[in-house]
Amino acid sequence: MSQSPKMSTASDAHIAIMRSQLGRVRGLGSARSGTAHWWAERVTSLALIPLTIWFVFVALHLSGHSRHDVAHWAGHPVNATLMIAMLLVTFHHTALGLQVVIEDYIHVERTKLASLLAVKALCGLLALASVISVLKLAFMG
Repeated sequence: MSQSPKMSTASDAHIAIMRSQLGRVRGLGSARSGTAHWWAERVTSLALIPLTIWFVFVALHLSGHSRHDVAHWAGHPVNATLMIAMLLVTFHHTALGLQVVIEDYIHVERTKLASLLAVKALCGLLALASVISVLKLAFMG
């Protein structure tokens, strides 16, 4: 019993559609990178909780002190390390959040790509400038 060629072609088209949907589920769509992005946002936000509490406490404690006192405080390796960690995590978290906003609300592909690149570059440059400032304060006083 042979099937007619017309039926076989329709069946093949249906299978091709099913394979395409299955291919999207297996990693050709946003499901693969979206999970990592979601986790990165959560991990950075959790890391920012103690770092922000520490930073607010330090800022209140050092308010009113001279620049020399602040430079002496920043010269301690633990303080400089925590400050740099807070800055890097803050700018990474900011870039991740802005990426979600851009992907959700900008629908023109060229504008979306340009905006994503601009946000990544701006956050990277600001993080670099901030780290250099902390290192300069810590090492040069």
